[in-house]
Amino acid sequence: MAPTERAERGDLPVDGVLFDKDGTLFDFHKSWADWTADMLLEQATLYGAVPQEVARAIGFDLPQRQFLPSSPIISGTTRAAAEALAVALNAADVDALERLLGIAAADVMQVPAVHLEPFLTGLAAQGLALGVMTNDSEYAAHAHLAAAGVKGHFDFIIGYDSGFGAKPAPEPLLAFAAQMRIAPARVAMVGDSLHDLIAGRAAGMRTIGVLTGMAQAAELAPFADVVLPHIGHIPKWLAGGD
Repeated sequence: MAPTERAERGDLPVDGVLFDKDGTLFDFHKSWADWTADMLLEQATLYGAVPQEVARAIGFDLPQRQFLPSSPIISGTTRAAAEALAVALNAADVDALERLLGIAAADVMQVPAVHLEPFLTGLAAQGLALGVMTNDSEYAAHAHLAAAGVKGHFDFIIGYDSGFGAKPAPEPLLAFAAQMRIAPARVAMVGDSLHDLIAGRAAGMRTIGVLTGMAQAAELAPFADVVLPHIGHIPKWLAGGD
């Protein structure tokens, strides 16, 4: 698939790249679909709920074991997922569900979108500052990146609970730029969802959409400088190629 460009690159260089995690560094469906199916069945049994109703509440097709495009889990925070589950389970303790999901999700084996080690090594060799901003928890982000053997490649790792807010707000993205002492306009935000790209635009950053999440190119294109099949195409784009 050829990348779809929305705007010219211009001459402004990129000095930092800030990645979303799920659906960007890691393939969303391959990483989360089976775990989500098993988790919601377990919770439905525990609370005496109807599995299909639980699945509907979180935007999940249980027979097909896949997320619906409207699922709040795709780009939402762990808190948002816990709140959606709490309604379906008739569970009052949202905080307990949030803790449970956060701890359990950190152990989920992630499926990289590309071979991350050489990819990140190549970007760092160009002098680029690298970061992760995810609407997952900071704890889970550290766990997933460590399990993939690439945590050390990132200069700054931010979760929705790191104290800077969550996407689509721009504040956590601006926190990365401030930490790295890079002007926001010289940072590229890379993500698979509108939350990622809207946050990037609001922060005044370049925006790169990738198709390893649930969104389609046509959905991402209005908010992206470029839409690429996956992050492996970023070095060529940064170098001025298609």
